[in-house]
Amino acid sequence: MVTAPLGQVPAQTVGLLQAARQLYQSLPADGVLLLAETEMDWEGVRSHLEGCRLLVAAVDSVLTERLKQLEGLVVLDIDHRPVPIRERLSLALLEAIATEKLHQGALVVALYNGVEIEEAPDQIDSLSIIHLGEHLERLTSQDLRRLVTQVPLQTLKIVVDLAAEIGREGREGKPVGTLFVVGDTRKVLSMTRVMGFDPVRGYSRQERNIRDRPVRENLKEIAKLDGAIIIDEDGTVAAAARYIDVLAEGITLSKGLGSRHWAAAAVSKRTRAIAIAVSESTGTVRIFQNGEVVLHIAPFARPMIWRPFQMQVAEDGETSQAPKAVVTGP
Repeated sequence: MVTAPLGQVPAQTVGLLQAARQLYQSLPADGVLLLAETEMDWEGVRSHLEGCRLLVAAVDSVLTERLKQLEGLVVLDIDHRPVPIRERLSLALLEAIATEKLHQGALVVALYNGVEIEEAPDQIDSLSIIHLGEHLERLTSQDLRRLVTQVPLQTLKIVVDLAAEIGREGREGKPVGTLFVVGDTRKVLSMTRVMGFDPVRGYSRQERNIRDRPVRENLKEIAKLDGAIIIDEDGTVAAAARYIDVLAEGITLSKGLGSRHWAAAAVSKRTRAIAIAVSESTGTVRIFQNGEVVLHIAPFARPMIWRPFQMQVAEDGETSQAPKAVVTGP
């Protein structure tokens, strides 16, 4: 067993840990999630959270690997790129669901550094209570294995996760709707035509593979264009900005779904491809196979709730070390 360097846990952090433990027991909650930006006295942290199921997500890969060697922690390995604290919190929660560390509908007490100062990051200064809705923004591998398809699971999951990011984030603050068609590329292309110009034309296959994060980020920009993005089974973007010219005969969809979803249903019915449509109005991701919606990912059923947090004030006017959480309704 590897022991992390020990040091006194700051009084503010102790108060937050004690409040988290009290909430975990009284709600009751399904876990305590701690977003770690610096090394901590993990033995002290565990002692203040005794009896709690502790999940930890670190800000960088070095700290993540160090935490994996400690006992009593459930370590979540998330994307370590610089992102706002709310997005990092979302990534940690989604990773916990994807790896089945938490279940859909779970109640989580989250501890994190809400005041982001890169030069001197604090350990813990904020607490939130988060309810994970029944519909999440990521599907597990187990969900995707239900699909009987020739598209490799790894490729399909990357595209689905990318679609979920687009549905959740949009682009430059604006909602974005788009359509991905994965697999059976030659037949799919025979049923499409280019709309103006193809933004991926002329790039090498390596420069068009979605397994590379820069490629996925560029696809978020391309997603703003009209037309479908066609992806090979190996994850290579074959074409983009394509108009799908397929008759939607024998297809029934729910009311309110537009032309993008009808095109997704039609192309999935006429080919062996999987179509993944992102709704511009709601951000919902729908996965089509054989002309039908087989899976869908909706945004959080409830928003992440950032509860008020106050410190108890002793009779002499001094702030006590034990904080008081004010729990409000959703």
